[in-house]
Amino acid sequence: MRTKVIIVVLALASGVCLSGCNPAKSNLAVFNRHFEAGDFNQAGQFAESKIKNGKNPSGDDLLWTLQLAGSKRADANHADSITTFDKAEEMMNYFATNSEVLDTVGSTLVNDNIVPYKGQEYDGIMVNTYKALDFLAEKKPDMARVEFNRALDRQMRAREHFNEEIRKLDAQLDKQKEKTNTDARTVAEDPNVMATVNANYPNLSQFQPYPDFVNPFTTYLAGVYFLLIGENSRAGDLLKETAGMVPDNDYIKKDLLLADDVAAGKVNLENQCWVIFENGLGPVKEEIRIDLPLVLVSSKVYYAGIALPRLRPRSIAYPYLTVKTDAGAYQTRQAADMERVIETEFNKDFKGVLIRAIASAVVKAVAQASVRDNDNYGIMTAGIAVLSALTTAADVRIWSALPKDFQIARCAIPENRTLQIFPTGNIPFEVNIPPCKNAIVYIRIINAGASPVYEVLTF
Repeated sequence: MRTKVIIVVLALASGVCLSGCNPAKSNLAVFNRHFEAGDFNQAGQFAESKIKNGKNPSGDDLLWTLQLAGSKRADANHADSITTFDKAEEMMNYFATNSEVLDTVGSTLVNDNIVPYKGQEYDGIMVNTYKALDFLAEKKPDMARVEFNRALDRQMRAREHFNEEIRKLDAQLDKQKEKTNTDARTVAEDPNVMATVNANYPNLSQFQPYPDFVNPFTTYLAGVYFLLIGENSRAGDLLKETAGMVPDNDYIKKDLLLADDVAAGKVNLENQCWVIFENGLGPVKEEIRIDLPLVLVSSKVYYAGIALPRLRPRSIAYPYLTVKTDAGAYQTRQAADMERVIETEFNKDFKGVLIRAIASAVVKAVAQASVRDNDNYGIMTAGIAVLSALTTAADVRIWSALPKDFQIARCAIPENRTLQIFPTGNIPFEVNIPPCKNAIVYIRIINAGASPVYEVLTF
C-alpha cells in the first residue's frame, strides 16, 4: 500500500506541474477575447502559438487546431481553412485508432485535463460540414460532396463510439473498485451527491435533446446541396429527416415539398436563393467545485472534492435577419440550435465526467487515509490534501469558435439580383448575386457590434 501511495503522490505532484492552474482555461479566455472582438487574425495567431506540431498530436493540439481553423474560416480564408481542418481531422483519426487506456488512468489519478483533447462528436461533424462549405466557396462541388458524406457518416457512427467509451470507463472503474473498495458509481448515486449536482445543473434532466449526436444544420445543408446538384431522392430523405427534428420551420417544409416536386418533374429548380445565417457564439465551459461528504470516501481525510464543467451560454448576434427583395420580406428562422447540439452531447457525457471526477477523488482520499494511519503530526496527510485540491480541476476545453445557432430563409432571386439584409435594429447591407442558376448566401455575424462576413455560393 505504501508503494501505491507514493505513486499517487508523485502523480499528484506531476499533475500540479503539468496542469498548473488549468492553463487551458486561461488560454481559452485569451482566445475568446480576440474572437469576440472580431479580431480573427489575432485569435488565429494565438491559437497557432499553442499547437506543439510534434510527430503525433498530444495535449491540446487538436483543440487549438480547431480554433485556428475556425478563425481562418471566420475570416473567409477558405484555402487555409481547408488545410487546417484537414490537420484537425488527421488528429481525430490518430486518436480514434490509438489506445486510450493510459488516458483513463491519468484522469483518475489527476483530472481530465491530463488526457489529450480528442474532440467531441459534434466537432468532427462540424469539421466536415465547414470543409464542405469551404470547398463550395472554392468552386469544388465534388470535394464538397465528399465532406458532406463524411459528416453524415460521422453522425451514424457517433452512438457506437459513445457506447464504446462507456464500456471502457466501466472496465476501469471495476479495476479501481478492487483496489480501493469504493465504487465511484455508487458514490455518484448517493442522494447527497445527486442533490448537490442537481442544484448546480437544474436543467439537466428536463433538457430536450436532438436525436443522438445529429446536427440538424449538417443534415439540412447536405439536403439542400444534394437538391442543387440533382440528387433529388437523397435530398428528399435528408430534408424529411430535418423536418422531423425542426418541425416548426416552414422553410424546411417548403424545401421538402420543392424536392418532391423537382423529383416528380413538376418544377425546374432555378432562380432560388437560400440565405444561411450563422449567428452569434456558442457556449463555453466554466468550472464548479463540489465538496463530497467525507463519509462517502473516508473519515480520515482532510479534503475530498470534485470539479465539474458547466456550459455557460453566450449571446446571439441578432434574433433574426430580414431579407428584402422586390417580391417581399423574409425573416430567417432557426434550422439548428448549435448550443442544443453541444448540450445534447454534454448531457450524454456528463455521467461519465461525474464518475471519473469521483473516481479521482476516491484515489486521492485513499492516499490521504493511508498516510494518516502513520502520520503522527498530520503534515504528510495535509500535504497530500493540498496536492489533491490543487489537482482537482474541471476540463473546460471546448471549440469556442462555433456559433450559437444556424438560421435559414429562401426566396426567389430578384430581377436586380440584389438582396437587402436587415439585422434587427442595425444598419442594413446589400448582397449582390452574380449570374447563376441558384445560389446560397452564407452570412456569419458573431455579435451585434461585428461586421457581417458573407459570401455567395453559386450553382
